[in-house]
Amino acid sequence: MHARPTDEIRSKVTSLIASILAGNEIDRSFSPEDSLPDIGLTSVDMVNLMLGLEAEFDITIPQDDITPEHFRSVATIEVLIARVLGAGGHG
Repeated sequence: MHARPTDEIRSKVTSLIASILAGNEIDRSFSPEDSLPDIGLTSVDMVNLMLGLEAEFDITIPQDDITPEHFRSVATIEVLIARVLGAGGHG
């Protein structure tokens, strides 16, 4: 176990979001608390983000957790990923 697993989670989540933004030709910085729709992610981008998170972390996000509240920002996604990883990734 890493000493600070949330740092690793934050780094991977931030990279995925930056990659999606770059694919949309959006070049902007964002903080962990910024609203993802406000920085330019569309609903289609959110689906791609969810699929990317599942692949990156080798998890399945439980259907009940696929909500706007959990995908509001990098910070809310971090909490979700940490919880799913702690639960063994099987929801």
